[in-house]
Amino acid sequence: MHPPMTVNTKSEPNGPFGIVAAMEEELRAVLAQMPDAQVVSAAGRAYWCGHLHGHSVVAVLSRIGKVAAATTTTALLERFRARALLFTGAAGGLGDGVRVGDLVIAETLLQHDMDASPLFARHEVPLYGRSRFTTDPNLRRALARACATVLADAPRLLGQAAMAEFRIRTPAMHHGLIVSGDRFVCASAESDRLRAELPDALAVEMEGAAVAQVCSDYQVPFAVVRVISDRADAAAHTDFQRFIAEVASGYSAAIVETLLSALPQPPSPT
Repeated sequence: MHPPMTVNTKSEPNGPFGIVAAMEEELRAVLAQMPDAQVVSAAGRAYWCGHLHGHSVVAVLSRIGKVAAATTTTALLERFRARALLFTGAAGGLGDGVRVGDLVIAETLLQHDMDASPLFARHEVPLYGRSRFTTDPNLRRALARACATVLADAPRLLGQAAMAEFRIRTPAMHHGLIVSGDRFVCASAESDRLRAELPDALAVEMEGAAVAQVCSDYQVPFAVVRVISDRADAAAHTDFQRFIAEVASGYSAAIVETLLSALPQPPSPT
């Protein structure tokens, strides 16, 4: 048997910055800042290629679920050679003190529905030897600074009416574990089970850990931020779409703009 051929899968240093949004409203808010964006089709998705604050950018809708998010991310890295990636979206709050309107920045991500036991430990990704994937520390710190700026401006950005409607008072920022699974968690019994199994989990959603695994495979820096839309209980579906339109989309656009305005420009191609 011939040895496998080694292929360099690292990102291009002067490639575009990838922005992956979980919801159409969030992507639309980002695209409004990219008037020069042109659409390129790949893997059945529309990838919007343009510029934002001097950076070459590719923005795309992840679709819902881990497989869809993995497909989107793989095409983004293979077709467009993104140098780094930011994933934004909404999530259900799990951790104590994680409230609606707060932002959670992932330090690590895990698939809460991965279970190949007894062959592998529960939550461990088979053949990886681990269950948690770590975000890039430098990009994460830059994201935290951008989120702090956005949160300080939340009353103006979101408006008093939206903050009152969703009972957002003083939104906070949290750092830690985000868990993903192919299920919309909207029952107290299920969220209680997740808290018992993964007591350090701050939020639950449906895509982030898959994006993390793909970026790890390709050795591409990535970061994930989620705005808390609910407490992953029976009220999770209530006014979810309106929350995305009135809160999450504004957050996402402002975070992307603030982050990119502060990031250094990539090196010029030689």
